[in-house]
Amino acid sequence: MLNELLSKQKKLSVIGLGYVGLPIALEFARNMSVIGFDIKADRVELMKKGIDPSNELEASAFEGCDIQYTCNAEDLKDANFHVVAVPTPINDHNLPDLRPLLGATKAVGKILKKGDYVVFESTVYPGCTEEDCVPILEQESGLKFNVDFKVGFSPERINPGDKEHTLTKILKIVSGSDAESLEVIADVYSSIIKAGIHKASSIKVAEAAKIIENTQRDVNIALMNELSLIFNRMDINTFEVLEAAGTKWNFLKFFPGLVGGHCIGVDPYYLTYKANQLGYHSKIITGGRFINDSMGGYVAKTLVKKMISDGNKINGARVLIMGATFKENVSDIRNSKVADVYKELKSFSIDVEVADPHASSEELLHEYGYGLSEISGKYNGVIVAVNHEEYVNLDEDYFKSILVDNGVFVDVKGSYRDKIKDLTYWSL
Repeated sequence: MLNELLSKQKKLSVIGLGYVGLPIALEFARNMSVIGFDIKADRVELMKKGIDPSNELEASAFEGCDIQYTCNAEDLKDANFHVVAVPTPINDHNLPDLRPLLGATKAVGKILKKGDYVVFESTVYPGCTEEDCVPILEQESGLKFNVDFKVGFSPERINPGDKEHTLTKILKIVSGSDAESLEVIADVYSSIIKAGIHKASSIKVAEAAKIIENTQRDVNIALMNELSLIFNRMDINTFEVLEAAGTKWNFLKFFPGLVGGHCIGVDPYYLTYKANQLGYHSKIITGGRFINDSMGGYVAKTLVKKMISDGNKINGARVLIMGATFKENVSDIRNSKVADVYKELKSFSIDVEVADPHASSEELLHEYGYGLSEISGKYNGVIVAVNHEEYVNLDEDYFKSILVDNGVFVDVKGSYRDKIKDLTYWSL
């Protein structure tokens, strides 16, 4: 398969050209003929012009690539190796929403041919590929699994905003539905991944490995957030405690914060969902999720309490939230917990404004019901929720200039704790 792809006798397709799919498609397209498919025509048109709709890749990343962008699923029939990299979100009840994945699987199934390979990169619970996706491929194609076509799972490890740990520099886990497919899939990915390949013993192992990567981080951050809840009652700064504890060689350096994004705040729910189906109800994972999901409301309520304590009238007060994305220096607003801070503050009849140098006002309005504002006038409270590089060098004089005399400054990540001397200050 690899030789035929490299000689361009066969083509590779990537289904879903978002944060994960587009970098993969472009990397393969440096040496192979690639068909890049996305259901959103407006995104496809931008990519044809060498523009990344996710604002992650420079224009130079599109140069020298043999790639056909399309929103017509019929075009996928010309490919023999398919990579599915669509989102796997959760719904309003924190349950897996497999509609994008199953829809993409159905589209691939309709054009699947004998000898084709389908590799899934979308994060799922263990068993999903073989139990949910393979039957659709068989039904739509009329072909037999592991006889006429083969399947693999290779979990994505894309980290939005990270310019150091890029696709080719991250060790890639691969798995296959049998011994032959494992070797074929490993060979294909080896052609682009410089960091090396780890061959998992089964598809389920690869699925589970991906999901615990983010579950582990989620639980560790939840512990830091719970410590913050405790230390706040003791009037101790959590970041100072962690700085002191971090002087021990084996102390793990996690920090409290708002846990959003498409991975850490989502993946654990896929694992607990599957565990519940099997009759096991997680204690630690669900406990961690509860703590992390509640932090946005906690930050807002703490600000309100401090504003009241300093004599601010709450009804009609002005509060500025600086940062709307799920983390610093990205435009990605998926599952941003800043929305929880905004919603909680609005419940107190506070006039809330949000500023962000990276986020799209239109996307925020569509996703959360509020847009971006220009920073102007005086505020009763200011929350630096996301540490964008544009905010790093701001000093106390700046925050004094936009706060009323009895205003309150909330520094979620504790970045300014050594700079603030006069203002009423609080951090996690």
